[in-house]
Amino acid sequence: MTVREPFGARLRRAMDERGPLCVGIDPHASLLADWGLNDDVAGLERFSRTVVEAVADRVAVLKPQSAFFERFGSRGVAVLETSVQEAREAGALVLMDAKRGDIGSTMAAYAESFLHKDAPLFSDALTVSPYLGYGSLKPAVELARESGAGLFVLALTSNPEGGEVQHAVREDGRSVGATMLAHLAAENAGEEPLGSFGAVVGATLGDLSSYDLGINGPLLAPGIGAQGATPADLPRVFGAAVRNVVPNVSRGVLRHGPDTDALRTAADRFAAEIRAAVTAS
Repeated sequence: MTVREPFGARLRRAMDERGPLCVGIDPHASLLADWGLNDDVAGLERFSRTVVEAVADRVAVLKPQSAFFERFGSRGVAVLETSVQEAREAGALVLMDAKRGDIGSTMAAYAESFLHKDAPLFSDALTVSPYLGYGSLKPAVELARESGAGLFVLALTSNPEGGEVQHAVREDGRSVGATMLAHLAAENAGEEPLGSFGAVVGATLGDLSSYDLGINGPLLAPGIGAQGATPADLPRVFGAAVRNVVPNVSRGVLRHGPDTDALRTAADRFAAEIRAAVTAS
């Protein structure tokens, strides 16, 4: 298999050219209703196609949430396959938000589902959970390297429940979240211009100065918009690592649908505000 240009390099270029914005594709039932769509496969397909047509040619990253497609069974997954293909053809990098995590051959199968070049759901990157031990992610790490894809590892998430695991302190005095960041820094060591193994770090978490976010990889930052964080918060939260932040906005953009022009305007506004905040830091 021919090794593609690493995800980190492709992401750096996309962020520099299009702005560091990730827009979610989250077709949950209430949003379908807000768009005047039925909560069925036809509504799912209309929603997803509209988002891709509106913003895939202008944002750096699109992040479909797999669960909202999987709930419709095989027909929903077929819509997801089409959305991934069309988004990538339009120039966006696709980050599959599936948060997979397991051990051994099962983790390898999850990796093959999203990171093998011939997989129908092949994506530029995948979110993964390390809480069966970081080493359990080895099959995904190896296949991502081989295919030129990336991973985003849950490290310091924005949901309040995450703290009981991620802030727990190990015997060596380091928190679990900090341990995950250290693993990712090791994966990305020496990579130019950016490593391919990122962390999920919530933009709503406030002061993170006690954590070393300098992992030489991207930091996916949920929480901008509906969850309360703003682009102006990014330099304060992420400090010196802010240039590597990929802020995720879902409802803040999607609530403007189904009008494609309104979706584009919202995405462009967030991208401009984020670029301004990062550049000024």
